[in-house]
Amino acid sequence: MAVKMIVTNKTARRDYDITETFEAGIMLRGSEVKSLRESKVQISDAYIRFEGNQLWVVGLHISAYSRAGTHVKHDSERKRKLLLHRYELDRLLSKTNQEQAQLIPMALYFKDSHVKLEFGFGKGRRTVDKRQMIAKRDADREARRELSDRQRR
Repeated sequence: MAVKMIVTNKTARRDYDITETFEAGIMLRGSEVKSLRESKVQISDAYIRFEGNQLWVVGLHISAYSRAGTHVKHDSERKRKLLLHRYELDRLLSKTNQEQAQLIPMALYFKDSHVKLEFGFGKGRRTVDKRQMIAKRDADREARRELSDRQRR
């Protein structure tokens, strides 16, 4: 299966403590898919929510296709339905209600000829936690750099 990454949400793992990831199809129009092939999408402001028994992604901005005619424009900010099995939807709904966690879009990619959205289940981090994580990452980077310098000598 060929996977071609379109866009990733780099701030998702920094701002949220992701415990589990899921993959879902996304319901799109033809001009939206063509725009995705040109990578004209912004995922950083998007979020996922339940409406009734369905899962929707809101705030996913897909720009208009550059070569589209005037009659084939799509709404770039419309909410888009995520395609999951009923048992997966029920599991996610019960889990979000029990743990008071959120569903965060993390990546959008082509898997063969289908567009897939990877989203994570997690809770938001506090600013103190983010600072500690950044400090730990920097300390690990310095330690690896020191080890590689010592091995060269």
